[in-house]
Amino acid sequence: MLDIKLIRDDPELVRENLRKKFQEEKLPLVDQALALDAENRAAISEASDLRSKRNSLSKQIGVLMGQAKKDPSKREEAEALKEQVKAQADRLAELEVQERELEAKLREVMLVLPNIIDPSVPIGPDDSCNVELERFGEPVVPDFEIPYHTEIMERFEGIDLDSAARVAGNGFYYLLGDIARLHEAVLAYARDFMIGKGFTYCIPPFMIRSAVATGVMSFAEMDAMMYKVEGEDLYLIGTSEHSMIGRFIDQLLPEERLPQTLTSYSPCFRKEKGAHGIEERGVYRIHQFEKQEMIVICRPEESMDWYEKMWRCSVELFRSMDIPVRQLECCSGDLADLKVKSCDIEAWSPRQKKYFEVCSCSNLGDAQARRLKIRVKGEKGTYLPHTLNNTVAAPPRMLIALLENNLLPDGSVKVPAVLQPYMGGTEILTPKK
Repeated sequence: MLDIKLIRDDPELVRENLRKKFQEEKLPLVDQALALDAENRAAISEASDLRSKRNSLSKQIGVLMGQAKKDPSKREEAEALKEQVKAQADRLAELEVQERELEAKLREVMLVLPNIIDPSVPIGPDDSCNVELERFGEPVVPDFEIPYHTEIMERFEGIDLDSAARVAGNGFYYLLGDIARLHEAVLAYARDFMIGKGFTYCIPPFMIRSAVATGVMSFAEMDAMMYKVEGEDLYLIGTSEHSMIGRFIDQLLPEERLPQTLTSYSPCFRKEKGAHGIEERGVYRIHQFEKQEMIVICRPEESMDWYEKMWRCSVELFRSMDIPVRQLECCSGDLADLKVKSCDIEAWSPRQKKYFEVCSCSNLGDAQARRLKIRVKGEKGTYLPHTLNNTVAAPPRMLIALLENNLLPDGSVKVPAVLQPYMGGTEILTPKK
């Protein structure tokens, strides 16, 4: 959410940002926000004047009532002033209701306006304009055929989609045996990897209230992603970033506690609306999965440095498992409304002969902090911190990259050295059929 002062001082900057994000339909909201803000400030000013006058009149009434003991005419003057105070009190009550209504309307508009993107963000309407910045590791296409990832898993008797469909519907799965163990090994390794980077491990709540949900994401994202618990003010989280950032709602943090660097495990639940192609079936795009996440809350001047550190952590993690990756910078039209800057880390798929998304690193500036009223008390006063998040590992997608890039000609799978301690020392997984 933007600072209303920014819209007052530089509305054209906000309009230009909407154009860069290809959201011209929201341009009228800038004038709407300015009008609501002006009306609200006028109501606040009038209410402040009335309170001041009421205090002055109350003092005069007290003096007159004291004088009325000797001069009865003073009582009449006091009663006349009391009528003025009553009239002002009625008007003040009206203004207080008006203020609340105007503030609610203004907040509703402000929640829809996107964050100001960083000047370095490439301009484009959709993800087709995202820009590859760098590759890490040499992408290899082996001289033998690589099956679809569910076929690889089935050879290990490691997945059961049919039973999951009967139990919960499409978009769910059972993982079994070595594949299930490999899944958990990835999560355990990702956890320890981030702890080794100095992050504090956390297991958060897996549900959040609506005040937190609207604080960490846009309404469009909520509608597309989140499952609501019927009859409760609770939503299942789509990623642990939601409850991790929400942990600091309405908090005033001492500056010496920054940066907050946390890595969290959670299951994630997503509607995943829309139809998807063959390459997004299996365990690629699903309603339930597990993930290791990282978040940072820091001083504004440090957020871009943390952004750089965070995406590089993803690269290092994947390269340690012999998976080639690339960094893809998201263009303006592909950025969610709260994001200042974002990039995807994509893993190489030797079967598809292309890269696919496995991590997303984002700098959200002070948008989430403003929405959630997270403040920092520093030497020079109180300010809003910046928040960042990045995927450490989401094993369903990581499993695809892991299996394809470590598949051997005979159908067995090499276990990367960093995962072997979590697999009981196993170096090779042998298919059962």
